[in-house]
Amino acid sequence: MHDVNADSERAARPGAGALARRVAVPAGVLAAVVGAFAYVGTVDPNEPGHYPACPLLRYTGIYCPGCGGLRSAHAVVHGDVLAALQDNALAVVGYVLFAVLWTVWVVRAVRGRPFRPEPGPVQLWAAGALLLVFTVVRNLPFGGWLHP
Repeated sequence: MHDVNADSERAARPGAGALARRVAVPAGVLAAVVGAFAYVGTVDPNEPGHYPACPLLRYTGIYCPGCGGLRSAHAVVHGDVLAALQDNALAVVGYVLFAVLWTVWVVRAVRGRPFRPEPGPVQLWAAGALLLVFTVVRNLPFGGWLHP
Protein backbone atom coordinates (compact mmCIF):
# COMPACT_ATOMS: atom_id res chain seq x y z
CA MET A 1 0.00 0.00 0.00
CA HIS A 2 1.35 3.40 -1.00
CA ASP A 3 1.37 6.17 1.64
CA VAL A 4 1.07 9.60 -0.02
CA ASN A 5 1.72 11.45 3.26
CA ALA A 6 5.04 9.65 3.77
CA ASP A 7 6.11 10.59 0.23
CA SER A 8 5.28 14.26 0.78
CA GLU A 9 7.14 14.27 4.11
CA ARG A 10 10.20 12.76 2.44
CA ALA A 11 10.02 15.36 -0.33
CA ALA A 12 9.80 18.18 2.22
CA ARG A 13 12.80 16.90 4.17
CA PRO A 14 16.14 17.40 2.47
CA GLY A 15 18.29 14.40 1.82
CA ALA A 16 21.65 13.99 3.47
CA GLY A 17 23.35 15.15 0.26
CA ALA A 18 21.36 18.39 0.10
CA LEU A 19 22.06 19.14 3.76
CA ALA A 20 25.77 18.41 3.31
CA ARG A 21 25.91 20.80 0.34
CA ARG A 22 24.19 23.57 2.33
CA VAL A 23 26.57 23.33 5.28
CA ALA A 24 29.72 22.68 3.22
CA VAL A 25 30.79 26.33 2.97
CA PRO A 26 30.21 27.18 6.64
CA ALA A 27 32.00 23.95 7.58
CA GLY A 28 34.92 24.88 5.32
CA VAL A 29 35.14 28.35 6.86
CA LEU A 30 35.10 26.82 10.35
CA ALA A 31 37.82 24.34 9.34
CA ALA A 32 40.01 27.21 8.10
CA VAL A 33 39.47 29.23 11.29
CA VAL A 34 40.13 26.20 13.50
CA GLY A 35 43.29 25.49 11.51
CA ALA A 36 44.49 29.08 11.89
CA PHE A 37 43.80 29.08 15.63
CA ALA A 38 45.51 25.69 15.98
CA TYR A 39 48.59 27.04 14.23
CA VAL A 40 48.71 30.19 16.38
CA GLY A 41 48.07 28.06 19.46
CA THR A 42 51.05 25.88 18.56
CA VAL A 43 53.48 28.51 17.27
CA ASP A 44 53.69 31.02 20.11
CA PRO A 45 53.56 34.66 18.93
CA ASN A 46 55.09 35.72 22.26
CA GLU A 47 58.40 34.27 21.08
CA PRO A 48 60.20 36.55 18.62
CA GLY A 49 60.93 35.40 15.09
CA HIS A 50 57.81 33.36 14.38
CA TYR A 51 55.65 36.12 12.88
CA PRO A 52 56.48 39.40 11.17
CA ALA A 53 56.31 42.54 13.30
CA CYS A 54 53.53 45.06 12.73
CA PRO A 55 55.04 47.62 10.32
CA LEU A 56 53.04 50.50 11.81
CA LEU A 57 54.30 49.72 15.31
CA ARG A 58 57.81 49.05 14.09
CA TYR A 59 58.24 52.31 12.18
CA THR A 60 56.01 54.72 14.11
CA GLY A 61 55.54 53.22 17.57
CA ILE A 62 51.75 53.41 17.09
CA TYR A 63 49.63 50.39 17.96
CA CYS A 64 47.21 49.51 15.17
CA PRO A 65 43.84 47.92 16.00
CA GLY A 66 45.29 44.49 15.20
CA CYS A 67 48.41 44.73 17.36
CA GLY A 68 48.31 41.93 19.89
CA GLY A 69 45.72 39.97 17.91
CA LEU A 70 47.94 36.91 17.43
CA ARG A 71 48.90 36.90 21.11
CA SER A 72 45.20 37.25 21.93
CA ALA A 73 44.32 34.27 19.71
CA HIS A 74 47.13 32.26 21.31
CA ALA A 75 45.74 33.04 24.77
CA VAL A 76 42.20 32.07 23.69
CA VAL A 77 43.45 28.72 22.38
CA HIS A 78 45.08 28.09 25.75
CA GLY A 79 41.95 29.12 27.65
CA ASP A 80 43.40 32.32 29.14
CA VAL A 81 40.60 34.78 28.37
CA LEU A 82 41.99 37.48 30.70
CA ALA A 83 45.35 37.46 28.86
CA ALA A 84 43.48 37.50 25.54
CA LEU A 85 41.55 40.59 26.63
CA GLN A 86 44.76 42.26 27.77
CA ASP A 87 46.50 41.51 24.47
CA ASN A 88 43.67 42.81 22.26
CA ALA A 89 40.19 43.24 23.71
CA LEU A 90 38.73 44.19 20.34
CA ALA A 91 40.02 40.95 18.80
CA VAL A 92 38.25 38.95 21.53
CA VAL A 93 35.03 40.79 20.69
CA GLY A 94 35.68 39.84 17.06
CA TYR A 95 36.12 36.17 17.96
CA VAL A 96 32.79 36.17 19.81
CA LEU A 97 31.08 38.04 16.97
CA PHE A 98 32.43 35.51 14.48
CA ALA A 99 31.14 32.62 16.61
CA VAL A 100 27.66 34.16 16.79
CA LEU A 101 27.49 34.95 13.07
CA TRP A 102 28.83 31.52 12.14
CA THR A 103 26.21 29.83 14.32
CA VAL A 104 23.42 31.87 12.71
CA TRP A 105 24.86 30.98 9.28
CA VAL A 106 24.82 27.24 10.05
CA VAL A 107 21.31 27.28 11.52
CA ARG A 108 20.01 29.14 8.46
CA ALA A 109 21.88 26.76 6.13
CA VAL A 110 20.38 23.71 7.86
CA ARG A 111 16.92 25.24 7.50
CA GLY A 112 17.56 26.00 3.82
CA ARG A 113 17.53 29.76 4.23
CA PRO A 114 20.20 31.99 2.73
CA PHE A 115 22.53 33.94 4.99
CA ARG A 116 23.44 37.30 3.55
CA PRO A 117 24.63 39.70 6.21
CA GLU A 118 24.32 43.14 4.70
CA PRO A 119 25.40 45.77 7.19
CA GLY A 120 23.98 49.15 6.39
CA PRO A 121 25.84 52.45 6.42
CA VAL A 122 25.06 53.00 10.11
CA GLN A 123 26.62 49.68 11.11
CA LEU A 124 29.66 50.23 8.90
CA TRP A 125 30.22 53.74 10.24
CA ALA A 126 29.77 52.47 13.80
CA ALA A 127 32.34 49.71 13.23
CA GLY A 128 34.77 52.20 11.71
CA ALA A 129 34.26 54.62 14.60
CA LEU A 130 34.83 51.80 17.10
CA LEU A 131 38.10 50.84 15.39
CA LEU A 132 39.21 54.48 15.30
CA VAL A 133 38.37 55.14 18.96
CA PHE A 134 40.03 51.88 20.02
CA THR A 135 43.17 52.77 18.06
CA VAL A 136 43.35 56.34 19.38
CA VAL A 137 42.67 55.40 23.01
CA ARG A 138 45.20 52.57 23.06
CA ASN A 139 47.88 55.00 21.86
CA LEU A 140 47.16 57.74 24.42
CA PRO A 141 48.92 57.80 27.80
CA PHE A 142 45.75 56.87 29.72
CA GLY A 143 45.05 53.99 27.30
CA GLY A 144 48.06 51.97 28.39
CA TRP A 145 45.73 49.27 29.68
CA LEU A 146 44.86 48.57 26.01
CA HIS A 147 48.49 48.02 24.96
CA PRO A 148 49.27 44.46 23.92
